[in-house]
Amino acid sequence: MNFNEEQIERYSRHIILGDVGVEGQQKIMAGKVLIIGVGGLGAPAALYLAAAGVGTIGLVDGDNVELSNLQRQVIHFTPDVGKPKVLSAQEKIASINPDVKVLTYQSRVYSGNIAGIIKDYDFIIDGTDNFAAKFLINDACVFGAKPFSHGGILRFEGQAMTYVPGQTCYRCIFGSPPPKGAVPTCSQAGILGAVAGMLGTIQAAEALKFLIGKGELLINRLLIFNALEMKFRQVEFKRNPDCPVCGNNPTIKGLIDEELPACDLKKK
Repeated sequence: MNFNEEQIERYSRHIILGDVGVEGQQKIMAGKVLIIGVGGLGAPAALYLAAAGVGTIGLVDGDNVELSNLQRQVIHFTPDVGKPKVLSAQEKIASINPDVKVLTYQSRVYSGNIAGIIKDYDFIIDGTDNFAAKFLINDACVFGAKPFSHGGILRFEGQAMTYVPGQTCYRCIFGSPPPKGAVPTCSQAGILGAVAGMLGTIQAAEALKFLIGKGELLINRLLIFNALEMKFRQVEFKRNPDCPVCGNNPTIKGLIDEELPACDLKKK
């Protein structure tokens, strides 16, 4: 892949980085990243991946832009209210970087479509806000041998981990969705808008590191932060041999649609 003069200037700050360089930027431009959920997490992730020059970005979301989204979903603007989120995001990506190919899927993910959507992508970003989608994405990526970044936010808190085949998956840590009503939704508990930006950019960084094959991914560890106190910590995990989806004797052998819309962090 040869760079034209405009691309050399556009990506110059990557090209001069020792751990990226020309070869790394070529890998980024050949990369394919799927973002499931173009909301608080997916919006900043999409902006940074587009700016970085990721060759193909897939956007999955069945919702339209609402006024309440604009407090944190920074890829959508006031005139976009009422517009499908995937189309709103596609327009902004095109404005940031016309090099990027954008594929849109104006739908939610469910057991019948997710395997077909993720199969052609190198890396998946989970930007969803409910347990049903998070467990489905995990299981589909385990079955499809696809690496993905998990992210969850609530109030002032965020958490992230990265899965690669053969390592700790989301179910290894959390097992199954919590009882209904045990965890408030973002609409019930609130979310500081900047927290979504912090987490989404972490997920974008994980995707870029994976594409260039450099650095240490959030594998076998959960990164947790509290923005109100500005404290970060990590919890290390090992792959659970009794995990119901990736364990030695898995009990989940097909994709299932869970019922339980809720955000992802435990209520204090």
